[in-house]
Amino acid sequence: MILVISAVFPPEPIVSANLSYDLATELSNKGNEVTVISPKPSRPYGHVFINEINTAVKFNHIKLDSYISPKSKLFGRFIESYSFGRYSKKFISQHYEEIEVVYINTWPLFAQYYAVKTAKKYSIPIVLHIQDIYPESLTKKLPSILAQIVQLSFVRFDKFNLKNATKIIAISDNMKKFLETKRKIASQKIDVVRNWQNDEKFIGFKPKIRKENNPFTFMYVGSISASAGVDHIIKAFKAIDNKDNVRLIIAGSGSDKEKCKKLASNSALIEFWDAPYHEIAEIQSKADVLLLSLKKGVGLTASPSKFTAYLFSKKAVIASLDLESDTAKSIEESGCGYVCLPEDITDLSNTMDEVSRINLEKLDKMGQKGYLYALNNLSKKENLKKITELILNN
Repeated sequence: MILVISAVFPPEPIVSANLSYDLATELSNKGNEVTVISPKPSRPYGHVFINEINTAVKFNHIKLDSYISPKSKLFGRFIESYSFGRYSKKFISQHYEEIEVVYINTWPLFAQYYAVKTAKKYSIPIVLHIQDIYPESLTKKLPSILAQIVQLSFVRFDKFNLKNATKIIAISDNMKKFLETKRKIASQKIDVVRNWQNDEKFIGFKPKIRKENNPFTFMYVGSISASAGVDHIIKAFKAIDNKDNVRLIIAGSGSDKEKCKKLASNSALIEFWDAPYHEIAEIQSKADVLLLSLKKGVGLTASPSKFTAYLFSKKAVIASLDLESDTAKSIEESGCGYVCLPEDITDLSNTMDEVSRINLEKLDKMGQKGYLYALNNLSKKENLKKITELILNN
């Protein structure tokens, strides 16, 4: 049996959830016995879960009764990680004789720790998928003194997880470099595989022809969380000079949605939409430019999954994030848009103002360049194949 431990799983409309689903489906289609364990669905906060996953799947999916913390609260998230880790430990201990390899795409740091430690105890090969660097990603949000305490207290868990994994999957080149230099992990132990979207949903989608009188539309699509910097997008939009026939759409849900609604409440040009996963292609088709924002430092090791979906929608992109990030480099290499300094509202606002006056044909060409780049570098077909082979070869 191949065990997939996933912190999120459909019906949660999260990229990482669908990644685990695609992986479990591919492995089971190849004739492998696959079991997925996950918590009860809870992400993003405020989302209403209606549609369950396809009942015709060949793999076994078990929802563990671990504690969940949909709201982005530090203590709650710690308990959530600990709880799912303990439940994962129990499952592995009960079924270790059946498990040939375990793929771990779960909460840092405790959920990873208990899964890795238990699999190691029973000599089960471990493929550890890293979506973000912890505790560094956490400490960026904390006051400096508290950040240092957290760093010293928890980095040992990350080192343990990484050193005891059989194989590590990083989602960007910068992440791999970080793991090599800061965690002292051998390069040959780490493979870079980019997260994917279900590109067929975008490739097969035929958008409606844009009406001439439509307002020029800036759009953000995805989780409205603290690290996403949606508040910076709203502030930048409100500061642009050109307010003639323009609008900003924030599509999605998350822990910071109400905060962002209050910030935008005095502007009739800002709209908030729901963003069901199966409607993302249609929603993004209504944008002229798609927006991406990450706080300082976050983009250096993270690779936002929404970026791939943006490119498959054939839209120009404006990104406010670290200039040295993999996402910034992809935008420059592909010519699909503009990169602004992270957390620099003036730079982002000036860029949005400039882009709102550009000929739409020029923006369409940028979108086409991004689409071709995504096909060649970020497709589901190639990256799913890489992870499947990594698991089956362990």
